[in-house]
Amino acid sequence: MEPVIVVGAGPAGLTLALALAAQGVPSVLLDEGPGKDEPRPARTVVLREDTADLVMRLGCATPDRAALTWSGWRSLRRHQLVREVPLGEGAESGSLPAPVHLPQHALTRGLRAAVAAHELVRLVPLSRVDTLEQDASGVTVHTRGTDATWWRGSYLVGCDGARSVVRKLLEVRFPGRTAVERHAVAALRVELPWSGEAVLHRQPPWRSGGTEVTARPLPGGVWRLDWLLPPRGELVTPEALIARTRETLAGWCGETPPYELLDTGVYTVHHRLALRWRVKRAFLAGDAAHLLGALGTQGVDEGLRDAENLAWKLAQAWHHGASELLLDSYQAERRTAVAARLRAADQSLPILRGGGGLRSLVAGGARGHDALLSDAHLGCGPLGAPPSYTHSPLAPQHAQAHVAVGTPPGAPVTDVRATAPDGTSVRLRARLEHGRFLVVLVAPGTGVWDRRHWMTAGVMPRLADAVRALPVESELLVTESYPGATAHTVLLIRPDGHLVASFSGVRPADLLAAAEAARGGPPGATSPDDDPPPRTSARSDRAATVN
Repeated sequence: MEPVIVVGAGPAGLTLALALAAQGVPSVLLDEGPGKDEPRPARTVVLREDTADLVMRLGCATPDRAALTWSGWRSLRRHQLVREVPLGEGAESGSLPAPVHLPQHALTRGLRAAVAAHELVRLVPLSRVDTLEQDASGVTVHTRGTDATWWRGSYLVGCDGARSVVRKLLEVRFPGRTAVERHAVAALRVELPWSGEAVLHRQPPWRSGGTEVTARPLPGGVWRLDWLLPPRGELVTPEALIARTRETLAGWCGETPPYELLDTGVYTVHHRLALRWRVKRAFLAGDAAHLLGALGTQGVDEGLRDAENLAWKLAQAWHHGASELLLDSYQAERRTAVAARLRAADQSLPILRGGGGLRSLVAGGARGHDALLSDAHLGCGPLGAPPSYTHSPLAPQHAQAHVAVGTPPGAPVTDVRATAPDGTSVRLRARLEHGRFLVVLVAPGTGVWDRRHWMTAGVMPRLADAVRALPVESELLVTESYPGATAHTVLLIRPDGHLVASFSGVRPADLLAAAEAARGGPPGATSPDDDPPPRTSARSDRAATVN
């Protein structure tokens, strides 16, 4: 079977290629650029705990080596401290998990290094797609460049950014809002009063502070400063940005401390959402599918979630065949989640940025507004919380054996420690890298038992037989406890870490039904919304199959 063609070698495309390779699926990664990324310290990304784990388990060591996790978050308004939030290792530390903040070029380099080390990914630089055709068994694209050629793939994913050529060739509309926010940005090496803490300062009392300025620490004593600009009209010259930087530092430190200015820029936030994320065998992901970024929402983070969601479904299709429902579920889940994020941002913008009437209708006043904005940066609330696929087409029908745990069905599971059948102690997320479903038994006390005893005791033999009978590749794990779960609760978890269902005890028939639903039914099953069969491409016989 032909490899998957991935167009675009940014964070989303690189992550998708690595996630496919981890599940034994070869890919061709077509990069329009030369394969190098210009260092831009002011262009950074914020990764939530689960997406940082994703890129690290795919072989990218950058978040572990170069990233800085914040120790806390401060919200200031004028001269006053409004909110202070300690950040740590998540639930186990009793605090919110700390986001990972790093330059985007450092993340991309780490992903490229992981791709270079993987034999199942072929990276082709200077390859711009100009033709895309589909037939019943695959996708054919033509690239122009130094070595213009045809490529043949089983599926294609456009991860080629906001000006996506793939999206245009698929004739998918990209409606939305232009210039939702404008920010002036500076990256500088300086010592600020809040070591390791990110700061959101609203209505700063100095003249050039504007309505909002954010300071977020980076590795090596570097900080990224963002000033919210008026929607239109203000031209930010280098001299004006330096003056703004000096006055902001003086406002925080009493006087302007010594600093080294590393990079500056002005960026404009757009909100757009592609109408379709799947057209037959072609998909869109990352900035090609959505643009967001106002109020602390994170576009790169969402692009990595796209890659994780799509990778296991394409791997299922590549290895075993897949139902149309499974492939359609990528758009149903991810587009719905991003649309909800955009809707929340659009509804919050007039409250947080406007003045007068609408602000007075929101409970909590200024403190509540600051908390809403902080939550977006910290990965909480409607603007920042990880997506939950509650109404997914892959959700199983409710059964009498289903029980509630601390994670709702469709939401990401808590990363508890578990024990594998070979006795290895692991984290749940660490077992997701190979694209397997996980079946987890909650069994208090197993941590102190000898594995030879608990593997053959109680419900384990019956559960092991039920797992072997599932229609998807699955791994059985045991955990001492899980939030909200009682003894002998059984969890079924998708390869992207989202909970399918939880059961009271070992229920082989219900577990089988839930796994069948989570894979979208048997391969070849059609979706009610299927397109008519595509016409055969006249040029497909000229396409080169990539080995």
